[in-house]
Amino acid sequence: MTGVSFVFAAAFAGLVVGLVHFAALWWTAELYSAGRGQLAAAALTLGRIAGTIVFLGLAARFGALPLLSSFLGFLLARTLALRVARRTA
Repeated sequence: MTGVSFVFAAAFAGLVVGLVHFAALWWTAELYSAGRGQLAAAALTLGRIAGTIVFLGLAARFGALPLLSSFLGFLLARTLALRVARRTA
């Protein structure tokens, strides 16, 4: 895999991880707001944070450019999640 395609792959992976992260955040908020599933909500919170840390740590092992492109993909996922949240609110 060439350097440029690796950077795009890292950005796409960051986007996917970000979408999963923010979907889990939405699900956690739903559980808390419903007043049920406190243990499940706490487990989701710990799981999504741990998963994101592991992913970004793995990206950092490949160097600065893959880490930055992964984080850029993650931020793009955040932007998409906020856009969806604003439409549903």
